[in-house]
Amino acid sequence: MSRNRTLACVFAHPDDDAYGVAGSVARHADDPDFRFVLIHATYGEHGDIRDGFPATRETLGSIRRGEDEAAWRALGRVPDRHEWLGLPDGGVAEVPFDDVVAAVSRILDEEDPAVVVTFGPDGIFGHPDHIAIGAATDEAFARLRSGDRSGFQRLAHGAVPQSVFERWNRQRVELGLYPFDPTLTYHMRGVPDEQIGITVDCRESASLIVAGLREHKTQLHVMSDDPTNTAQWERRVGREWYAIAWPEREPAAPMLTDLFEGLP
Repeated sequence: MSRNRTLACVFAHPDDDAYGVAGSVARHADDPDFRFVLIHATYGEHGDIRDGFPATRETLGSIRRGEDEAAWRALGRVPDRHEWLGLPDGGVAEVPFDDVVAAVSRILDEEDPAVVVTFGPDGIFGHPDHIAIGAATDEAFARLRSGDRSGFQRLAHGAVPQSVFERWNRQRVELGLYPFDPTLTYHMRGVPDEQIGITVDCRESASLIVAGLREHKTQLHVMSDDPTNTAQWERRVGREWYAIAWPEREPAAPMLTDLFEGLP
C-alpha cells in the first residue's frame, strides 16, 4: 500500500505559493507517492501592475493565473490538481465564512491530504485575504479530520520566524529601504521563533524557486527589492518555515526538516 504523501496548499493569490511552498514541493518532485494539490482563492485581479507591463485591470487576473502556472513549470513540478475558487481579490473576508469553508472542504474531502498548508492568523503580511482563507482552511481541516481516514495528519501555517524577520528588516535599513512595520496591513511580520516547528532547507532548489518567481512578471516590483540580484534572491528562498497548527506541538519537540517528517 502506498503512503499518503498528498500535500494540499491553500493560498489567496497567485504568487503566494511561489514564496510559500515551492522548495518543499521540489524536495518531493521525484517521489512516486507524492501528490500536490494547489488551491487559490482568487485570481489576484486587483493586484499591482508593474510599470510598462501590458496588462489592464480587466486582463490582470487571467495573466496572473497564467504566470502562476508558468512558475510551477519553471520549478519542474506542476500541481497534480490546481483549483481556482474565483473569490473576489481583496474581498475574501467579505464572502460568508461558511461558503469559503465549504469551497475548500469540497476539494480537501476529495483529496484526503496527509498535510495541509495555508496561512496562519498573521497572514505573513497581515493581508485580510490571507487571514480569511487561512481561517477557512483551518476550519475545513478541523471538520474533516477523522480517525478513520489516512489524511489530515498535519496542518501547517507558512510563517517567518521573528529572528529572521528582524534580520531582514536590518538589511532593508542598511540598503536604504523602509523597514516593515508589523502593525500595518500589507507589511511583513514574524512569529515567535518557538512557534516554528518545521524548517525546510531549500538551498538545493533555490535556483529553480527563483526561476519560478521570475515568471510572476506583473509582480516583480513587489516580490523583490532587486529582481536582478539573483544571488540575493536565492539566499532569501534558501529556507521555508512552518508553524504546526495541528497536532499540538510539544514545547521541547525537535525541529522537523520536512512537511511529511514523522508521519506514518
